[in-house]
Amino acid sequence: MKLMKRWGQSLVQSIGLSVAMVSLVALAPGAQAQEKVTFGTNWRAQGGHGGFYQAVADGTYKRFGLDVEIVAGGPQVNNRPLLSAGKLDFLMAGNLLLSFDNVKNGIPTIVVAAFYQRDPQVLMAHEGSYKDFADLKNAKTILISKDGQFSFWQWLKSEHGFKDEQLRPYAFNLAQFLQDKMIVQQGYASSEPGNARSQGANPRVFLLADQGWNTYSTTVETRVDMVRNKPDTVRRFVEASIVGWYNFLYGDRKGAMELIKKANPDITDEKINSEIEVFTRLNIIDSGDALTKGIGALDMGRVKAFYDKMVAAGLYKPGEIDLTKVATDQFVNKPAVLETKRRLGK
Repeated sequence: MKLMKRWGQSLVQSIGLSVAMVSLVALAPGAQAQEKVTFGTNWRAQGGHGGFYQAVADGTYKRFGLDVEIVAGGPQVNNRPLLSAGKLDFLMAGNLLLSFDNVKNGIPTIVVAAFYQRDPQVLMAHEGSYKDFADLKNAKTILISKDGQFSFWQWLKSEHGFKDEQLRPYAFNLAQFLQDKMIVQQGYASSEPGNARSQGANPRVFLLADQGWNTYSTTVETRVDMVRNKPDTVRRFVEASIVGWYNFLYGDRKGAMELIKKANPDITDEKINSEIEVFTRLNIIDSGDALTKGIGALDMGRVKAFYDKMVAAGLYKPGEIDLTKVATDQFVNKPAVLETKRRLGK
């Protein structure tokens, strides 16, 4: 009987230990099933998307319990409607104007992070053709895209005195700019200026962010129902993406570069590194509030300040947009994420 009793106690202890071990395994980071998440970008894979590809390449998303599929945008792909339709969980957006429009039109999406603290939108002119930014108001021809005409051009008129008489359509090629040294045109800091230089031009670049264009850019949006019903998923995606950006900017980015080239065979290592050099030099990503609150930081006061500028530019009416529906800072502004940067010696 004593033998049976001791055997029974041993069995109970063994079962208890096994249960405890199973519980520990279940609680271990990454042990749970990976949650499938889809993230749509706003264009073909490039250096400006690097942090997200980094988080896939180095396993950061997986360590946060996420299986992330990046769905690239492009000239024939519009990922924006797929977010509100539930086909995507997260979307890389542009500047805040698109988010204002979503709220205005009753589309239930919301910004949860801002990965570019400064918008890379530029005007560029030929070196020596104009004294400074203010002198661009004397240009006879300024090439602006249709989207630009209904966004930053309206602000350039209201705040800096540009005139519609200067306006001509930009067809997303450099032919006119290269042929006439008095032409001014829009561009993206990491794209048109470098392309112009490669074709023999010497462009002078004016970043609109330096002139008061204070929108965030490369924001990440999700649906309002995701924030309400799956806040932990949103938190993990945002925090993992932030870690990915630190690793991409300051760590070994080779794995991310391979994924970018696989998704976009037209891009090269040289182009990717050139884009990141531009963003670093112009303080696009790890700057401003990001220096103390972490990459992705959002300031709701700044969202309002930009909205007020757009009201002054005539794009919206005062009080037309409920800014509490535009963005939320509940998933960002967490200085603890800076530990990744410190670990990388930066």
